[in-house]
Amino acid sequence: MQPRRIARELALLSMGQLPSNSDQLANQDLQAVMIVAVHTLVGEVQEALETASAELRRGSDRILDSELKAIDIQSARAMITESIDLTQMAINRLGLAIEFPEFIQLANQQSVRDYTLELITVVHHHRADIDQVLEQSLVDWQLHRLAHIDANLLRLTVAEMMYLDIPHRVAINEAVELAKKYSAEDGHRFINGVLRRVTYQIARQ
Repeated sequence: MQPRRIARELALLSMGQLPSNSDQLANQDLQAVMIVAVHTLVGEVQEALETASAELRRGSDRILDSELKAIDIQSARAMITESIDLTQMAINRLGLAIEFPEFIQLANQQSVRDYTLELITVVHHHRADIDQVLEQSLVDWQLHRLAHIDANLLRLTVAEMMYLDIPHRVAINEAVELAKKYSAEDGHRFINGVLRRVTYQIARQ
């Protein structure tokens, strides 16, 4: 796995929990970044499992209360199907957490740490401009309403395209691959569409 690919993943998982102050951020070691990333991933798993469990209970209660009404049964089935999908997402993310020891070994490079912190620093410094570009590129969505991991993935990718001279196609392809791992089922298509519109915004500037 390429160092920058590992760095993007670390930045995505740790960005929201690392200090925004440049001096404090520069003093972060790789171990601290890894710990934050693991905590984020575990939190994602727990949240997905809790949501799936609540949806499963709702579907079960709807079945018990339906008295065999067809419309209620269909609604209950939809809830249970949704809970199964959410559980699968949680299991997938738990699988990513289990893979972390290998990931840590691959990430144990100075270049990984440096690019991870550079990405996060650039996003913090240019957050207002990055968010403005994203708001103009979202259709029927607002940035603050997106899942945190989707919003941060978009910010990191725009930072690469606008400030780190990463070719647009490379940055978008990397973002899509990360979205397949960490976003919802069709999240990678959403991320791809937004970033394609971002390239038009950047070209017009």
